[in-house]
Amino acid sequence: MILSRSARTAVMVLTAVLAAPLAPTPAVADPSPSPAGKLTWTVQPATESGPDGRRWVERTLDPGQVVTEHMAVRNLGKIPAVFVLSAADGYLTDKGRFNMLPADQPSKDGGTWIAVQPQITVGANETKVVPFTITVPRDAAPGDHPAGIAASVLSSNGTVQVESRVGFRVMLRASGSVQAALAARGLTARYERSWNPLRPGAVHVTYTLVNTGNVRVDARAGASVAELFGAHRRDAGVETGELLPGGGREADTRIGGVWGLVRVRTTVVLTPSVLGDAGAGTRASPATAEVTAWIVPWTQLFVLVVLVALFFVQRTLRRTRRRRLTRLLDEARREGRASALAVK
Repeated sequence: MILSRSARTAVMVLTAVLAAPLAPTPAVADPSPSPAGKLTWTVQPATESGPDGRRWVERTLDPGQVVTEHMAVRNLGKIPAVFVLSAADGYLTDKGRFNMLPADQPSKDGGTWIAVQPQITVGANETKVVPFTITVPRDAAPGDHPAGIAASVLSSNGTVQVESRVGFRVMLRASGSVQAALAARGLTARYERSWNPLRPGAVHVTYTLVNTGNVRVDARAGASVAELFGAHRRDAGVETGELLPGGGREADTRIGGVWGLVRVRTTVVLTPSVLGDAGAGTRASPATAEVTAWIVPWTQLFVLVVLVALFFVQRTLRRTRRRRLTRLLDEARREGRASALAVK
């Protein structure tokens, strides 16, 4: 166990970049009050001879297959350091960044396939290559089983124990039937009226995007709104990024230019694109989800009622004026005839 389970000890885990760039960003920790200062180190995929430039390890393996990979741990500090080596299941954070389970959470998937020595001592400004073994269970389900491997240093800050770690992805794919699939769960569409009754409003679409397949995908989604029985249509596109199998992410988009005229149908089209080695026989097809809302355009109806009322009021006033004018003309004629008879 890497971290103490003592009830008196609070534990904090600091995880540095797991999806490390080609030139890995060093992690910085201060494991002791030594005047040597802060400890920095990097971890990279490697061959037996040293770092090989890969961002992470990505392998497609058969059930029961055993392979050996390597990691390079480089101590950039001025003193020797002891690094704890560990592997764990990988996941994506809410912001879409790759991470691995902390030491106090047991792995159940790809992290259990990796075996590495528990620790290593690396001298000042020294790089050591460490082998690790990947053993695929014979009953491994086809598809992706993401994991991560890291080198960490424990330090103390009063009663708080801090684990600082740096690592990289180990993307493991078991061979077999590979399927890329997405689903939109909890799809809702809320109409937002414009304050100006002469301008259209917008539809706010929200849903949970879930990877229901068995491989990681680049998930892309498009949304459209149709009203007036399809005569008027508005579209919007959303790029949601990487999703691991079983993973989900909240998605929302706002589609403007919608009048909200009675029946409004919102459709979401999801398109998965397999990341990594797709291989032969990979199935990836778009999926759709729909929701229909019946919207009463109260604002426009109010404006229409006011316009109709004004029309009838104006027409009534015109008729009243015409009748009054006719009456005045009739009276003038009668008065004229009466005056003419009086003169005779």
